[in-house]
Amino acid sequence: MLTDEQKRYQANVELYHSKRPVFSNSLKAFIVGGAICALGQWINNVYMNIFDLSQKEAMSPTLATLILAAALLTGFGVYDKLGQFAGAGSLVPVTGFSNAMTSAALEHKSEGLVFGIGANMFKLTGAVIAFGVLSAYVVGLTRLLVQMLIQ
Repeated sequence: MLTDEQKRYQANVELYHSKRPVFSNSLKAFIVGGAICALGQWINNVYMNIFDLSQKEAMSPTLATLILAAALLTGFGVYDKLGQFAGAGSLVPVTGFSNAMTSAALEHKSEGLVFGIGANMFKLTGAVIAFGVLSAYVVGLTRLLVQMLIQ
């Protein structure tokens, strides 16, 4: 329960607090995130049509292309500007992950290949990888147990 003094303080703070443009930020994130996904779908269609790959076979080169593009754009400083403009829209899982790893590697390149890039590249993304491996193990084990129970 807030006291009268705390309520007055909150009201005073709200007078000087700038409003965030939530709608325009959401719209930019939606458009940029959708554009990245549409680009991924277009790349996938190119691999399927030109190289005569199935949908499943075209997924790996599509992901590799998106990862390479995001890493190159990060290296040239373009992806950072895109992230500042689009916010969460640029964090589409594959490209955002590539950006996080590449920016960490670039930040620590002056410290050398092993102790700089190798040791620091996974600082930000290491938790994501560990959680992904752990959750994949739990889901796989659960699926195995369910299949054993059904049979």
